[in-house]
Amino acid sequence: QVQLVESGGGLAQAGGSLRLSCAASGRTFSNYAKGWFRQAPGKEREFVAAINWNSYTTPYADSVKGRFTISREDNAKNTVYLQMDSLKPEDTAIYYCAVRKGTEVATTRSAYDYWGQGTQVTVSS
Repeated sequence: QVQLVESGGGLAQAGGSLRLSCAASGRTFSNYAKGWFRQAPGKEREFVAAINWNSYTTPYADSVKGRFTISREDNAKNTVYLQMDSLKPEDTAIYYCAVRKGTEVATTRSAYDYWGQGTQVTVSS
């Protein structure tokens, strides 16, 4: 059974940093694209960042470009990361990782096949 488990969320001050991790189990995802989405209270789940199978393509939402960095490890860790720097209060949301059964990235929710349960990120001003 495929399982994605996020960790690393928590409380940070504006200007601070957090690093999210998403560990996959149940199968190998080394040839699949992965992504991060977030959902703030009362808002739709939105795209944050994605990474293709060989890490050559990494699109970001305009709101996080230059502040967030996505990366992946496809050895035994089978993990995707989201390094979040220069955090802002508007980054407060539940962050979800997702895996797409394809090698190339996508920025829409419907393109992803597996989802984690989410981790809360709260940024105070």
